[in-house]
Amino acid sequence: MSIAIGIIGGSGLYDMAELTDRHEVTVETPFGAPSGPYLTGTLSGARVAFLARHGAGHRLMPSELNFRANIFGFKTLGVERILSASAVGSLREDLPPLGLVIPDQFIDRTQGRSGTFFGAGVVGHIAFADPVCHDLATVAYDAAVTVGAQVHKGGTYVCMEGPAFSTRAESHLYRSWGAHVIGMTNLQEAKLAREAEICYATIALVTDYDCWHPEHAHVTVQMVIANLTQNARTAQQVIATAVGQLAQAPRRCGCGEALATAIITRAELVPEVTRRIMAPLFGKYLGPA
Repeated sequence: MSIAIGIIGGSGLYDMAELTDRHEVTVETPFGAPSGPYLTGTLSGARVAFLARHGAGHRLMPSELNFRANIFGFKTLGVERILSASAVGSLREDLPPLGLVIPDQFIDRTQGRSGTFFGAGVVGHIAFADPVCHDLATVAYDAAVTVGAQVHKGGTYVCMEGPAFSTRAESHLYRSWGAHVIGMTNLQEAKLAREAEICYATIALVTDYDCWHPEHAHVTVQMVIANLTQNARTAQQVIATAVGQLAQAPRRCGCGEALATAIITRAELVPEVTRRIMAPLFGKYLGPA
């Protein structure tokens, strides 16, 4: 059975309790090592690959994550859809801690991160107006409703650099922009998944109100972890339910052809070494090395 579904577990979600027939798979990529081995197994009748975003023991900061290696590794395993779970702060009163949000937009506030597979002689520009796969996000939302989670569909995720939490002025600025939640990881994952022609959606786990809220003037790790512990089981139930639905649903979105009109470099001018190492991503458009 092939592995078509990938899961990225964020802060507080370092494993999937219901995963059976487990095997660790180490993947080498042209971009270095992913966050750790991929844990493959069976979940809700489907083969999946799970990756702990921050590594075993949560030892990688958001700025240290090798996003390209993580997504490239999923691609080489045959993954076509990625469900990502991550901790976020809420920027709205009506999105309280312990709830879930399925965002559909991003604002990038990071600095100097690698968020593309292009380069080394091949140039492309993906369409990214709608950065989340609508079909996959709908499945995630429906799964959350099914398990009885408090969930909000849609919204804008501000991706900040970290590792410090926001200043109060920044928090109010993001609220003035109409943003819904804030986190430190998902924007690069979404971009790279699109370039890899993989569907991507985020299950955002609200841990706090960020520092704009008068009752949450100081966000602390203790506050975040306490709420994550309560949210982790809900997140696992949502993911397991979503995987069960995805196992029976063929892809009908356009994510699998995202590069069809994106690559601008003439194929015969792409260096042979680039063509070879990037074959899992660009091979069907550039041809063999």
